[in-house]
Amino acid sequence: MSRTYVDPASITPARVRLSLFALAIGAFGIGTTEFVAMGLLPDIARDLLPDVYATNPELANSHAGWMITLYALGVVIGAPTIAAGVARFSRKTVLFWLAVAFTVGTLATAVLPSFGWILAARFLAGLPHGAYFGIAALVAARLMGPEKRGRGITLVMTGLTVSNVIGVPLATSIGQSMGWRAAFLLVAGIFALTAVAVALVIPRVKGNAEQTLRRELTVFKRPQVWFAIGIGAIGFGGFFAVYSYLAPLGTDVAGIDPAHIPWLLATMGLGMTIGTLAAGHFVDRSVRRTLYGYFLMMVVVLIGLYFAAGWAPSLFIFIFLVGFASSGIGPAVQTRLMDVAGDAQSIAAALNHSAMNVGNAVGAFLGGLVIGAQLGYRAPIWVGLALTIAGILIVMASYRAQRHLAPHERL
Repeated sequence: MSRTYVDPASITPARVRLSLFALAIGAFGIGTTEFVAMGLLPDIARDLLPDVYATNPELANSHAGWMITLYALGVVIGAPTIAAGVARFSRKTVLFWLAVAFTVGTLATAVLPSFGWILAARFLAGLPHGAYFGIAALVAARLMGPEKRGRGITLVMTGLTVSNVIGVPLATSIGQSMGWRAAFLLVAGIFALTAVAVALVIPRVKGNAEQTLRRELTVFKRPQVWFAIGIGAIGFGGFFAVYSYLAPLGTDVAGIDPAHIPWLLATMGLGMTIGTLAAGHFVDRSVRRTLYGYFLMMVVVLIGLYFAAGWAPSLFIFIFLVGFASSGIGPAVQTRLMDVAGDAQSIAAALNHSAMNVGNAVGAFLGGLVIGAQLGYRAPIWVGLALTIAGILIVMASYRAQRHLAPHERL
């Protein structure tokens, strides 16, 4: 990779588009690796926990959900520590090595023999997640310029949502027919492609040579940063409480054939993709209204999902709406964090994904808890509703606290 730094303002529009596409490939891989376990949960439980599955499939499924939780925990820990530690290095170099780390961690998931070792691999695979997304968001925002930064961030995150239309259903189908390990081998290949794409097309954008780990960590002294983290960690947990157990919701409640679960996942992904593309324009106009609008939509949709889940056609409709309603929260929280973080932009951009994966871990854990308590596969929907409402309350508290700031500190 060239050592010559490039001024983002001098990059041609074609190079900008190629760069955003390369970043989106990584997001596509991340979305596939993060969400594919949800579609293959029964297959993973049956293979890795055969004795438990034979006697209590619900308990085995909830234990297999630990793969989701451990990956999310890796994101939570890795995002701030890696992003803060590499803030002074070239964005391109960091993105390349993060893609390599993804490749190795996902490959380990596919080949390690036991449930315990696979849980460890999922934790390690999650470590680069937040740092990749955070740094990719900074690069995208810089390439697009301040007036279109919201659209730049959402274009990268579109890779995440498109993964739910194509990557997750495809990997789930492969996992069902060839074994769940084959799905993770596919994802490892996507990450290897990402590393190549980053090396070839991403311009060498400078980091902040004067930034240190200590200076980046001062971001945690800002109350508004904690509010934004809370919005993602609690509010977005409502989505994951539902999504983590979507496969058994479809098969056991709506009576969908397991072979059709990839179509259900694709429907969720389609809603997420459309919602994300729309959110880019809304975020550039008002982060606050975007947060309120998408969260309130999520409340209405989750209530409808509970009553619609028993019939396959209505389940598909409301799963699409869940995907749409949830998809605007991520870009809005990402932009909010970058607004309130001051000079600590690297760690702020990554913290969004720490927050989202706290939501992932909390949603998956609480959803598994109510399933393990024999409350049925609809119960996580109520968990999701409670977490979503809590997210709205945190948004309200954040903007109420902001009123007490000096005018020049308000955002």
